[in-house]
Amino acid sequence: MTETLRIVIAEDHQTVREGIKLLIGSQPDMEVIGEAGDGERALSLAEELKPDLMLIDVSMPIMNGLKATKKLRTKYPGLRILTLTRHADDGYLRQLISAGSNGYVLKQSAPDQLINAIRSVGQGNSFLDPSVTQKVMGGYASRTDALRGERKGDLSQREEEILRFISLGYSNKEIASQLDLSVKTVEAHKANAMQKLGVASRIDIVKYAIFRGWLEDD
Repeated sequence: MTETLRIVIAEDHQTVREGIKLLIGSQPDMEVIGEAGDGERALSLAEELKPDLMLIDVSMPIMNGLKATKKLRTKYPGLRILTLTRHADDGYLRQLISAGSNGYVLKQSAPDQLINAIRSVGQGNSFLDPSVTQKVMGGYASRTDALRGERKGDLSQREEEILRFISLGYSNKEIASQLDLSVKTVEAHKANAMQKLGVASRIDIVKYAIFRGWLEDD
């Protein structure tokens, strides 16, 4: 029997929140266990209810979704976080990935897209809304020849493995635990891989992961 994914919704518009709650409630493998209308309440519910996943709106009062995500990631490294927003620009994506969000879905996307995003992130994967992916990759196309060529071949199996984990939102400490390595070893492999690919940030690793197809569902 499949375990039910326990979800907290953090969204300041009650009508939107109720609609999402009904949508999630119609799924046999998901349930909403709490609702928050601001970032501070979201933090309280995370501590009180210990959810598997938090669906967080970027624009909330008292504490916005970006700040809430940073705090949640620091305090609950194993928590899956899916960002809900109307903004599709690369700047937001950079900030959210840096903050520790595991996925990014647009409010204007179809309901089944939201469910797919929740299920994907809940299973330990990353998710980027397809319309966001197109924009992210738009300025990346010119670099694909280099990545397709000798640089790709330079990556060791371990370096590629670590980059895959990073693209899925895992921290260095979590990767070390998964692979039975020291954090310093993980950091060294990560640095070597990034140097070989000519990338400088987590967002670049995510872009590379998109290019390689690592974030696609099996």
